Amino acid sequence: MTQPETQPETRPQTQPHAAHPLSFEDFDQRFADRHLLHSVLEKWAHERPGHPAMISADTGQLTSWAGLERITRGLAMQLVEMGYQKGDCFASALPLSTEHILVEYACFRIGVIFAPLDLRLSAAEMIRSLGLLRPRGFAFPGADSRQVPGAGDFRRFGQMVETEAPFVEHRLCFLDEDFKRGYDSAAVLEDSDSADGPLTMRRLLARAARLASGKRAPAKRIQEAFERATAGVDENDGALVIFTTGSTGSPKPALLSHRNIACQSMCISQAFFRGDSGMRTLVNLPPSHVGCQTELLMGTFFGGGTAIILAAFEPLASLRAIQEYKVQVLGQIPAQFQFEWRLKDYDSFDLSSLEVVAYGGQQVSGAFLEKMAAMAPWAGTGLGLTETAGFCTYQLQPREHAKACLNSLGVDMPVYAASIRGEMREDGLAAAELPEGEIGHICFHGPQTFLGYLNDPEATARTISRDGFLYTGDLGFKDSEGVHLSGRAKWVIKPSGYQVFPADVESHFCALAEDVAACAAVGVGHALISEAIVAFVEIKPGAKLSSSMLERHARELASYMRPRHYVLLEPGEMPLNRVAKPDYLRLRQMAEREIAELREKGKWDRV
Repeated sequence: MTQPETQPETRPQTQPHAAHPLSFEDFDQRFADRHLLHSVLEKWAHERPGHPAMISADTGQLTSWAGLERITRGLAMQLVEMGYQKGDCFASALPLSTEHILVEYACFRIGVIFAPLDLRLSAAEMIRSLGLLRPRGFAFPGADSRQVPGAGDFRRFGQMVETEAPFVEHRLCFLDEDFKRGYDSAAVLEDSDSADGPLTMRRLLARAARLASGKRAPAKRIQEAFERATAGVDENDGALVIFTTGSTGSPKPALLSHRNIACQSMCISQAFFRGDSGMRTLVNLPPSHVGCQTELLMGTFFGGGTAIILAAFEPLASLRAIQEYKVQVLGQIPAQFQFEWRLKDYDSFDLSSLEVVAYGGQQVSGAFLEKMAAMAPWAGTGLGLTETAGFCTYQLQPREHAKACLNSLGVDMPVYAASIRGEMREDGLAAAELPEGEIGHICFHGPQTFLGYLNDPEATARTISRDGFLYTGDLGFKDSEGVHLSGRAKWVIKPSGYQVFPADVESHFCALAEDVAACAAVGVGHALISEAIVAFVEIKPGAKLSSSMLERHARELASYMRPRHYVLLEPGEMPLNRVAKPDYLRLRQMAEREIAELREKGKWDRV
C-alpha cells in the first residue's frame, strides 16, 4: 500500500495541485479531523473564522466560516427542539440558496439525513419521492417559485403533501422574498418574536439566527439534547440522499454516509482545488445533483475554500459571477458550457481568474475541449457517480494538452481503487479481475461506496457485491493511462447531465392505452444539451394521434425527460429484436437519420 503523503505545499495560483495518489493512511491520518461533514465547518471556523465560506451571487450575501458554524449550530438546536433524532429524514425542493445549505448542514450535525429533491419534478414524481423517503420535514417554495426556470407548480403543493404524504410532520414553505432578504435580515429576525403561529421556514431560521447571535439562550434541556445528538453522530452514518437512476430504470434514493462524502471530498480537493489553499469555486448545478453537493460544494468546503453559489444555472449570471467574484474553479456539465459560449457577449467577460475548468457526465469532442481549455490554464475531467459520492477518477491537464482528456477518464486513487471485472457472480461475489486492456465491468472498492439504495436491499445487492465491490453499470478497461469508458451497460439517456431511463419515458406514453401500441425512447447527440430524447410511438389501428397530442401529454413529465422529437409509426412498424422487444440499436440508427435531416434544416441543436 502507498506510504502516507506529506502535506503538500501551497503552489502559485497559476498551477493547481495535481492528483496525488491518496491512500487509506492519508484519509485516516492526515485528514482524520474532517470525516464528519460538519467537522469541516468547525475546523475552518477555528482556523479561518473571517474567511468567506460561501457567497450568494444572487443576493451578495456573504457567510463566513464562523458564521456558518454558528448559524448551523443554532438551526440544529431548533431541529432538536422540534423532536428530530438521528436517522430521521428531512427533504427539500429548494434552489441552491444560502438557506438551503444552512438547513442541510444543521441536519448533518445531529444525524438527520438530508434529501434534496429536483425542483423540476412533477407533483406526482415529488410525492413518489417523498413516499420513498418518508421524511419528517419537507421544505419547498411557495406559489411564486420563480427561483428556478422549469420548476414545478407549487401553488397547491402544500395541500397535496398534507393529503398524500401525511407522514410529513413539518411542511415548511419558502417564498421568493425570503431568499432575497437572507436568513439574518432584520425583517426575518423580527419573526421569531411575533405572535404564535405555524412554524414557517422563515421563522425557524430566524430563531436559529437569534441563537447564533446570542440574542436568545437555548433551554438547558435543548442544549443537553443537542450535545447528545452531535456526540452520537458517526462517520459511517447516513448523511445525504441523492436520487439516481438505477439498473431497473426507476429513480432510487442512494444513501451516502459522512465517510463516503469525506473521502471523495479529500480526493477532489487535492486533485482539482489545490488542497487547503482556499480556492473560489462557482457552484451552479442543481442541489439535487451529486455534482453540486459532494463535488463542488463539499469539495470546496473540505479545503477551506469559498463556494460562489447560484440559485439556478443561468449562462449570463454564471459568467457575471466568475468575473465579479474572481472564481478560480469552474466545474460544469458540457451543456452548461455550450449555453455560455452561445451568448453574443461571451468574449466581453473577464474570465482571467479561472485556473481550472472541468467537465463531467458525458463524453465530449476535441473541438469542445479546445474551446474549454481556452478558459483556463488547466482542464480536467473524470468519472463521477452518485453511488461513489461523486468523482472517482481524475484527469487534469495543462491547457496545451487538454485533448488528452479524450484518451481516458483519468486515474483512480489507491484509497478507492478501480478494477475491471466480469459480471457479478450468482452467489453475489465480485468476479475475478480482468487483465489490463480487457473490457469488462468498471468496479470500485473502498470508502466512497455508498451505503445502498434506501429500503431497497435487492437493488443494492445488484450494485454492491457481497465482498464490497461497486458495479458501476459502465463497461470499460484500464491501462497505464487510467480508466477508459467503452460503453454503457444500461440504456441511459443523459440530457443536460440528467439521467433518464427509457422505460420511464415509454411508460408515460404507453399510458395512452387507447391510442399507443408501443413506445421506445433513445438518445441522440445534441449540440447544446449533449443528448436529447427521440420517442418512437407506434399507433394502434384506427387511432388518431399527432405529435402535438404527444407534446401535450409530455407536459406531465419533468422538463428534462420530455422528448425533443417524435416519430410516429404505423401499426406493426416498431422494430423488434428476436425476443419481441424494441430493437434499440436499430431505433438509434433510425433516430440518427431523422435527426440528420432535421439538422440540415436547422431544426435541431436548438434551445
